[in-house]
Amino acid sequence: MSEHYSTLDDLDVRGKRVLVRADLNVPVRDGRITDTARIDRQAPTIRELAEKGARVIVLSHFGRPKGKRVPEMSLKPIAPALAKAVGRAVAFGDDCIGDVAKAAVSKLEDGDIVLLENTRFHADEEKNDPDFAQALAELGDLYVNDAFSAAHRAHGSTEGVAHFLPSAAGRAMQDELLHLHKALDRPKRPVLAVIGGAKVSTKIALIENLLKKVDILVIGGAMANTFLAAEDIDVGKSLYEADQLGTAKRISSLATETGTILTLPTDVVVAKAFKAGAPHRTVPARGVAADDMILDVGPDTIAEFERRLHTINTLVWNGPIGAFEIPPFDHGTTTIATLVAARTKAGGLLSVAGGGDTVSALRHAGIADDFSYVSTAGGAFLEWLEGRELPGIAALAASKGKPA
Repeated sequence: MSEHYSTLDDLDVRGKRVLVRADLNVPVRDGRITDTARIDRQAPTIRELAEKGARVIVLSHFGRPKGKRVPEMSLKPIAPALAKAVGRAVAFGDDCIGDVAKAAVSKLEDGDIVLLENTRFHADEEKNDPDFAQALAELGDLYVNDAFSAAHRAHGSTEGVAHFLPSAAGRAMQDELLHLHKALDRPKRPVLAVIGGAKVSTKIALIENLLKKVDILVIGGAMANTFLAAEDIDVGKSLYEADQLGTAKRISSLATETGTILTLPTDVVVAKAFKAGAPHRTVPARGVAADDMILDVGPDTIAEFERRLHTINTLVWNGPIGAFEIPPFDHGTTTIATLVAARTKAGGLLSVAGGGDTVSALRHAGIADDFSYVSTAGGAFLEWLEGRELPGIAALAASKGKPA
């Protein structure tokens, strides 16, 4: 994808001040980082720049301070974890613009790294104020965006600064875009998409876009209940959206028009109560009792998925298949994820997954590392699936000149 934007391979960074927009918005509980995945993904770009002799200035948001300085949302406690991931010392600057930031940057020698304070401590960050973006740009000679997860936000540090400096994608950004382009923009066909989760209403644009791009669309999770109900199938006490039955019918008709195979569960696992270990049984999709709740897919549905899995070359996944958070209703999601992982490892399948619940489900199944690529981007991944232009990516493509 380097024909659309520059990468680190295009940069001459020795002795240059390089602004790196990272995503260090990691979960913290009781002052401790509970998941370092995002830091770990950003580390290679920061390390590579430092090793090449750049003076690395790291920018990131953290939480939602709404333009105010909120002590518990300071990035300062993140600096040691970043230093550990990068394998180098990381200094800290108590602001991201102005004299304090300039002083922190002025102390850098070639190969040094400084993390600046939360960009969202300034209200002008989320407003994408040009003066704020220019104040950021004044700190550097080059700009590298490595935060795909924030690329759907047109903020000062994700979009605005790219208009003032020669810009490039970092390694994590480059890797994400490479896999996303391979998955839907230039896929090896046939392509199958798995879309699950609770609500059709939150994924209408996503499904409509996928129907234009994929050959098979598998609907799972509670949203499948809405599609079943739209076919006049009784779903009992199951979670579904009564006000989206028309939408489900329209999507089914659109699938017919586009020639996309749309599959729904043919058998389901039901229980009277939504709790771990609840007594349950498997019934045909048309055999749900009035007091039943559909909480997972059954073995016939899994077998049909496995059959289709061996006919495809590309798979995109967003959303769990069942109530994966509680056993035994995690069985469908875990089994299907394991089948995809095995086919991927055997070769011949590109598998790309993303979205918060999806990542949790794959980790729960213990096979997240066996997919071709798992995106931790959340909102940006969903907007990409919807076919929307991401401001942070567009800004890289339209960057001020090409880095020397």
